[in-house]
Amino acid sequence: MSAPEPSFSETPAAWHQTVDADDWDDIYVVGDVHGCFDALQRLLQRIDPGEDDLVVFVGDLVRKGPNSRGVVQLVRESPNMLSVRGNNEEKLLRGEKELDELSAVDMEYIASMPVAISFDEALVVHGGIDPRKPLADHSVDDVQNMRSLAPDGSYDRPFWFERHAETPTVFFGHTVLAEPVDREYAIGLDTGCVYGGELTAYDYWADEYITVPLDREGKGRKSSKIVTPPEPNTA
Repeated sequence: MSAPEPSFSETPAAWHQTVDADDWDDIYVVGDVHGCFDALQRLLQRIDPGEDDLVVFVGDLVRKGPNSRGVVQLVRESPNMLSVRGNNEEKLLRGEKELDELSAVDMEYIASMPVAISFDEALVVHGGIDPRKPLADHSVDDVQNMRSLAPDGSYDRPFWFERHAETPTVFFGHTVLAEPVDREYAIGLDTGCVYGGELTAYDYWADEYITVPLDREGKGRKSSKIVTPPEPNTA
């Protein structure tokens, strides 16, 4: 029996894509790429996905790194790759940021990206979900930008993934991590590749992580904005 589909409000539901996990031999979920095309190529070489393996990205394919166009084109042109729309894609669509390297076709693809992808008992979003309210009360901004549960506290604990304790298991990026978040119901994959960290993928069926380091100097980032995850495998 397939898992029940997460129930969103009408706003994100318009961009919620459901995948049948049984259609794929394996599923990999990849953290924030941020235009680091070389690192993505090396990670895909490590994973070596076949045409019957699905690669899902947590969003933020673009900005900050040197080759957003290469990343977007690779994902757009690969029939076994999908990505949710991160806050950096959203900034392009809303005209808050620009990337001249992206073509009109690239932008059309970004506009078509869902904000949530679900399969099996998993949900992929960019930022996260708020465990204090049902999915039906979430907006696009919620799932793209969720991080701290503290009032006005972007990097103040507790983080949402420290309180999320039920299905679906949420795969997310957005929050830059010293290492992956590895909890029963939350898997965090933004290990800061563009900042000199690693690009991380999670093998869904094997329950293991695959990482590659950035092979050049990364962008600077304050240590206060790199999160040390809580203890693994705890709810």
